[in-house]
Amino acid sequence: MNRFTRFLPDRFLLFLVTTVVLASFFPAHGRGVPIFNNITNIAVGLLFFLHGARLSREAIVAGITHWRLHTLIFTTTFILFPLIGLLLKPVLMPLVTPELYLGIMFLCCLPATVQSAIAFTSMARGNVPAAVCSASASSLLGIFITPLAVGLVVVNAGNAPVSFDAVGKIMLQLLLPFVLGQMLRRWIGAWVHKRKSLLKIVDQGSILLVVYTAFSEAVNEGLWHNTPIDALLGLIVACGVILAVALLITAVAGRVMGFSLPDRITLMFCGSKKSLASGIPMAQVLFAGHAVGAIVLPLMMFHQIQLMVCAMLAGRFAKRPPDGDGHGHGDD
Repeated sequence: MNRFTRFLPDRFLLFLVTTVVLASFFPAHGRGVPIFNNITNIAVGLLFFLHGARLSREAIVAGITHWRLHTLIFTTTFILFPLIGLLLKPVLMPLVTPELYLGIMFLCCLPATVQSAIAFTSMARGNVPAAVCSASASSLLGIFITPLAVGLVVVNAGNAPVSFDAVGKIMLQLLLPFVLGQMLRRWIGAWVHKRKSLLKIVDQGSILLVVYTAFSEAVNEGLWHNTPIDALLGLIVACGVILAVALLITAVAGRVMGFSLPDRITLMFCGSKKSLASGIPMAQVLFAGHAVGAIVLPLMMFHQIQLMVCAMLAGRFAKRPPDGDGHGHGDD
C-alpha cells in the first residue's frame, strides 16, 4: 500500500486542481471580484505578518546579505528569461500566433511573483528570509527594468510611462505586515513558532486564493473562448518548455554555486516565477491600442502552470527529513 500511495497526487495539488476547475465553472464576477481580491490581500498580509513574527533578526540579516543568491535570482529573472524567449523563437513561433508570441516575450520581461514564491519557499522549507528579500526587491526593480526590457526585446512595444503605484501597494501589502510582525515578535514570536500548522494553513490558503482570483479573471476575459484550440495547446507547451528550462538552469546553477539545499529551493522558486499581479497592469500601459487580451494570455497560462509545477515540487521538498534542511547560506 505504501508503494502505491507514492504515486498518488499530493493532497494540496488536488486542492489546487479543484480550485482551477471551480474558477473555470464558477468564476468570481461582479461584486464577488473585489470581495475575493480583498480576502486574498488580507490572507497575504497575514502570511507576511506571521513570517515577520516567526523569523529572527539574525535570519533576516542573513537573508539580506546573501548577495550571491540574490544576484543569481535577479540575473535569472531579468536576463535569462528574455534570452530563453529569444533563443527558443524558432521552436515557439510555430506553436502559437504572433500575438501570443509577443505575450510570451512580455512575460519573460516581467519581475518575479512575490506571494506564491515566498509561500512555496516556506512550504518547501527553503530560505524564507532570502525569499522575502529577493521576491520583494524583484517586484520593485521590475517597475523600472520591465519597461526597458520590453522596449529592447519586444517588437513594437513603444515607450511607456512607469507608474509608481505598485511600490506603494507592495509596501502596504507585504512590507508593512512583515515589519509589524517583527515589532510584535517579542510578545507573539514563541506562540507563532510553536504553531507551524497555522503558518502552513495560511501559506496554502493564500496560494489557493491567488489561484482562484487569477483564474477567475482569466475566465472572465474569455480564456476558453477567444483562442483557437491548436494555439491554446501550443501555448501550454510553450509555457511548459520555458518553465522547464528555467527550473533546470536554476537547479544546476544552485549546485554549481555550492548553495545549501534551502538556498537552492529559494533560487528555484524565486528565479522561475513571473508576476501576474504586476504583469496585467503593465501590459495595459505598455501595449495600449494592441490586443492586450492576447498579450496577457501567455502570462495567465504560465502563471497557472508555474503554480501547479511548483506545488508538486514544494510538496516533494517538504517531505524530506528535518535534518536535510541545512542551515548554511553558501560560502559567503
